[in-house]
Amino acid sequence: MAAPSQPQKSTYDVIVIGAGIQGSFTAYHLAQRRKDTLLLEQFLLPHSRGSSHGQSRIIRSAYPQEYYSRMMPESFRLWQQLEAETGTTLYRQTGLVLLGPPGAPELEACRRSLGVDEFLDAAALAQRFPGFRLQAGQVAVLDSTAGVLFADRALRAVQEVFRRHGGSLRDGEKVLRIEPGATVTVTTTAGVYKAPRLIITAGAWTGAFVEQLGLCLPLQPLRIDVCYWKEKQPGSAGLGSVSPCFLTLGLSQAPHGIYGLPSIEYPGLMKVCHHHGSPTDPEKRDQAPSSAPRPDIAVLSSFISSYLPGLETQPAVMETCLYTNTPDEDFILDRHPKFSNIVIGAGFSGHGFKLAPVVGKLLCELSLGEEPSHNMAHFAITRFPGVLGAAQ
Repeated sequence: MAAPSQPQKSTYDVIVIGAGIQGSFTAYHLAQRRKDTLLLEQFLLPHSRGSSHGQSRIIRSAYPQEYYSRMMPESFRLWQQLEAETGTTLYRQTGLVLLGPPGAPELEACRRSLGVDEFLDAAALAQRFPGFRLQAGQVAVLDSTAGVLFADRALRAVQEVFRRHGGSLRDGEKVLRIEPGATVTVTTTAGVYKAPRLIITAGAWTGAFVEQLGLCLPLQPLRIDVCYWKEKQPGSAGLGSVSPCFLTLGLSQAPHGIYGLPSIEYPGLMKVCHHHGSPTDPEKRDQAPSSAPRPDIAVLSSFISSYLPGLETQPAVMETCLYTNTPDEDFILDRHPKFSNIVIGAGFSGHGFKLAPVVGKLLCELSLGEEPSHNMAHFAITRFPGVLGAAQ
């Protein structure tokens, strides 16, 4: 941050609001293109108030939607590039088990995206990964390219390279007002900044910002329980740091999906979470009373009893995270329909971290008026009717 005694610079080529993983990668790409970029963050870094904190996230090639699976090779490549630029390990290859009933459309689509012919049955999976117990008739697909991204480390790394390329990162500055125009004016708690281009990647706070700009996006912040589960006997469950990640698809008892990661954050504890949560106000996320019912925990406990019998059925550690979901759980990556020099990246719906290097590149391209390097049809604001009129 600039020293208080120095005059504060106020004009930039681009301003990015929100220094989570999406905004930070957007700023990284802009700085690499030699654009004088200001990255604003309302909280002092590092913080745990948004969607990018914590030590681990799943990265995978398998995706039911072809438009995401097409992005993943470039995403892997860009993560490797960041590792090389910082000399930091950001990824551990563990593999990913996708499990569900045979014929489940999403599971079939993942198998096709991987180019895999066969499924693993319960016996084959138990032989390979003794900690997992498939239910009768269920099958699994293995994504051997998948693994764990070290999330906190990755966020620091991309911000480090952004600064190294001349970018300005100002944390602890809450944006108070955005005034659109040929030059956009952004007023914060500490200053007033101007730029011909603005990119909003403010996570759960995005909806409030775009309402100032006459746009009512269907963004729903959700409070997610992030749970860690202890092995009944240390080492007995075979779910240590070298075990695979997993993801359920098409299970009737968990229609939103359940995912898990090996022991990384807490030794001997496996991270297993429901891919769903409770609607929340991001300003009040941490004020939920401890006595509030948590139906997601019951879903997870039941799943663990059946599929991961080596784990205790009550979480040993519980944390929280924020998702910001769209109705279709696809991202919003688009220009404002009225102010084309304002670009919005939002609604990552709990599956955006792995794709952040590509998302940042696409938002950079949109902001600079370039042809995006991937098909953007599924990420358009116009897929939600009436968003402009509803806010006016």
